[in-house]
Amino acid sequence: MTPTLDELRRPGRRILLTGAAVVTMDPELGVLPRGDLLIDGDRIAAVGADLPAGDALVIDVTGAVLAPGFVDTHRHAWEAQLRRIMPDVNDLGEYVTSTLAGLAPAYQPQDMYVGTRLAALTAIDSGITTMLDFSHNSRTAAHSDAAVRALADTGIRGVHASMRPHFGDWDGQWPADLTRLHDTHIAGNPLLTLRLAALATDEVAGPDLAYGEHLARTARDLGIGVSIDAVFGPASSQAILGWARQGLLGPDVCLIHCTGLTPQAWQAMADTGAGVALAPTSDAQIGLESAIPAIDEALAAGIRPGLSIDVEVALASDMFTQMRALHAIQRMRAAHAAYGTGEQPARIGVADVLDFATLQGARSIGLGDVTGSLTPGKQADVLVVHAEDLNNMPLNDPIGTLVLGSDARNIDAVFIAGRVRKWAGTVLDVDPAALREDVRASRDRVLHAAGHRS
Repeated sequence: MTPTLDELRRPGRRILLTGAAVVTMDPELGVLPRGDLLIDGDRIAAVGADLPAGDALVIDVTGAVLAPGFVDTHRHAWEAQLRRIMPDVNDLGEYVTSTLAGLAPAYQPQDMYVGTRLAALTAIDSGITTMLDFSHNSRTAAHSDAAVRALADTGIRGVHASMRPHFGDWDGQWPADLTRLHDTHIAGNPLLTLRLAALATDEVAGPDLAYGEHLARTARDLGIGVSIDAVFGPASSQAILGWARQGLLGPDVCLIHCTGLTPQAWQAMADTGAGVALAPTSDAQIGLESAIPAIDEALAAGIRPGLSIDVEVALASDMFTQMRALHAIQRMRAAHAAYGTGEQPARIGVADVLDFATLQGARSIGLGDVTGSLTPGKQADVLVVHAEDLNNMPLNDPIGTLVLGSDARNIDAVFIAGRVRKWAGTVLDVDPAALREDVRASRDRVLHAAGHRS
């Protein structure tokens, strides 16, 4: 049957998706060549073959692949109306100068809302059901409120990682404002999580943003996790060793990028259980430190990382691109290292990168018990991906189809906490014309305020 949206959205409705290949990403459940998935409220009630329907709304999804929603562990969502404004950015310094020092100070709270909402809606469209917004333009409490409200309004599973701006005027409210943000926005919304955002060292924006005892204590007093950006090179390696000695690393801390780190730093991260978020296209395209995504280093240390988008001013917006980039780069490196030696290259596979994009991403930002796999009891963050579309047919390998064949056009439906957010290939509750007008107006206002002529 083809249900109506009213039927799908009826409160308390149980939904049974039947007849699909089910890629659970649960180590015990694996892949079901043909199976069913039962959604009860906001949770996955059961996964298996020929599940009894009972009073559930039955939806035949034969010819599709069911998968957990992707988890984006790090995106600067407020920048979305500046997408691809500098597609050939040469290095980190150019990005920092043009975007963080040049354009960010022009943002008003409404611009924060528009950019963050656009990023979240685009995430949902491409199958990302959880997005960590590394919101490092919190110039006032109103800027932060706007960013969090945008996450809530889209219905995404949103993680607001709050940080003050690198440059320009601001109210000095951070990090004290984290308590208000938690009590005002986060505590009453099960889809939202708060984290503290920081930088690894004082090289980019001074000592106040560098992670250390003060910021660690702030996060732990609130019981929230920490996401640390710009983790690369010798200075970050030394900082990591210092954090380990001070007891400031643990599973509640996620380190982003991690390029060019020393073996000693990797060992300290592994010993403390710290999470890692790689940004494959950012590392390679912008050229961060070694410019090589640190997948081999992570795996050698026993760390399975999550994946992230990073900055849309220069990069793609979707997780398919991140998976394919990492898959190709690692396998290229492995084959190149073994070329002419007779050795067998140690290559990752499509199951690995899908694991990074789902379960490991969730674990790296403290949500591994909530989402990242189609495990009964977890939140129902589910993708229905057409596997018999022109670019995917015929379905031979479900994981290979997800990683190497699919893109946003193949995602027929997205459920987040059991609620349908994309249906029949369209993101719901969005007026595209009004959104386009808001995005263009915000972009033009920011560019004009920052002194750009066009």
